[in-house]
Amino acid sequence: MTNQGRVLGGRYQLQEVIGRGGMAEVYLGVDQRLGREVAIKVLRQDLAQDPAFITRFRREAQSAASLNHPNIVSVFDTGEDQVPAGIHTVTVPWIVMERVTGLTLRQVSASNKKISPERALDIVSEILAALDYSHRHGIVHRDIKPANIMITTTGSVKVMDFGIARALADASATMTHTNAVMGTAQYLSPEQARGESVDARSDLYSTGCLLYELLTGQPPFVGDSPVSIAYQHVSEPPMLPSGLNPAIPTSFDGVVLKALAKSPAERYQSAAAMRADIESLLSGVTPAGVGSVSPVPAAVDPDATQAIAKVVSDIEVLTEEKKPNYAVWGAAGAAVLALVAGAIFMLTSLFSTPDTLQVETPDLTGLTLEIATTQLENVGLVVGTVAYEENSDRPANTIISQNPNPTTLVDKGSSVDLVISKAKDQVPVPTVVNFASPDDARAAFEAVGLLLGEVKFENSDLPANTVLGTDPVAGTLVEIGTAIAITVSNGKVEVPNVVGQDATTATNTLIAAGFEVVTTQQEDDTVAANTVLSQSPSGGAVKAGSVITLVISVLPPDPEPTDGDPGSL
Repeated sequence: MTNQGRVLGGRYQLQEVIGRGGMAEVYLGVDQRLGREVAIKVLRQDLAQDPAFITRFRREAQSAASLNHPNIVSVFDTGEDQVPAGIHTVTVPWIVMERVTGLTLRQVSASNKKISPERALDIVSEILAALDYSHRHGIVHRDIKPANIMITTTGSVKVMDFGIARALADASATMTHTNAVMGTAQYLSPEQARGESVDARSDLYSTGCLLYELLTGQPPFVGDSPVSIAYQHVSEPPMLPSGLNPAIPTSFDGVVLKALAKSPAERYQSAAAMRADIESLLSGVTPAGVGSVSPVPAAVDPDATQAIAKVVSDIEVLTEEKKPNYAVWGAAGAAVLALVAGAIFMLTSLFSTPDTLQVETPDLTGLTLEIATTQLENVGLVVGTVAYEENSDRPANTIISQNPNPTTLVDKGSSVDLVISKAKDQVPVPTVVNFASPDDARAAFEAVGLLLGEVKFENSDLPANTVLGTDPVAGTLVEIGTAIAITVSNGKVEVPNVVGQDATTATNTLIAAGFEVVTTQQEDDTVAANTVLSQSPSGGAVKAGSVITLVISVLPPDPEPTDGDPGSL
């Protein structure tokens, strides 16, 4: 079934899909309580039954929610909903994030827009500011790449998608976990490519790759497959950026190459250090200590995790033999082939996702959305974006076209976008959430040929008469003349019962609920001092901002001493 129109957590209404990733879809959404647009990332329903994906998704929420920085996309809320899946239900987690408008660096690159070397440094400086903050809070991003960097409409930089972030303290944070991809080939650090543990310096290598691409128009390493690219990350030196783009000052080369050092020990040791050198370049000063950095790869350790590099060294030794011994050559050749095969097997599994079945997309033309949803679910697919168009040649509410087309082979779990015919006498329910009054909602409905239906009131801390929701929800296609029910705030808030609480705790609770607090005192030696003895009003729903009076206990004074009383001696 389609997610469009659903309300998550009783608050966030899903609208159109604005992005898709390997494990989630991102929707444009509306926070109905605050009346603002948000981006909502929802785990794909077909993955919601896999504990590994759920754990990773929850980790993203925990990682990103702990970070509050102007260069990091903010997380506002998280939650989980029960979603029907055949005769069962599955728990689908979601993350509510700030809605950022702009282009990713990948989109900027695809548009062939030129970025000056100075602007490239500006962008990377802001990325490093975000990474410096996240690293100081114990979180490594692990997937810095152009698609995860947004340039907003105001020109600022936002780092997105902490989906595979890991705590710095997690010593087992390696590239592979049950064959899941952890990073993107062009921006992998050598230690990620070898499946080793990573730390903050891995992010700096990936940032160096991104800077290289911004300056030259291409990543430092390109190849026909992830295997060949990973091989180069581990074993090959990059070309100098200034050699690819003469407009790049040679002073930039040293900073880029230091970030791309094969050994983490030879790289920048912190995002702050790398950012300082970039700021120096922007000031026209060549940073100290980077001129001697060489693109030559670090010495290769004869370790099983560096099988590719070992193949290269073995071949070099063999070609230096002056008098070949064919028996040795044969054995050595077999060994090299075995190493190459092993390396290819390792990297193929490294960059491949778990085996994914492919299925044919069924022909949905002429079906209703309900029937089409069932047919897609029967073959392991889901409904993607749904759009409506007027079409006099097709019955209303039937599918006009689909993408991918019928009989196309797609991965199981993929989504199929649909275009549905809309009758001329149908209109979508307009969005009236947060309108100031039912009359305003009525005017919006009448403007599109609808009527105002039942008006229900419920408690809310929003001003009285503010529209909280509609039935059907906004965006639903209904016939012209349909009456739309609305829910409206009565401007009242339930009064918490704080009798028996400490006065300070009780006061804070009431203030947080939107009330003003007045206190009076009453002597009482049966309870501890500063205990709330009573409150007025004592409960129920009252107007938001009302005054709540608390009666607070104080201990009676000690009795006055009298003659003959030992206390007077």
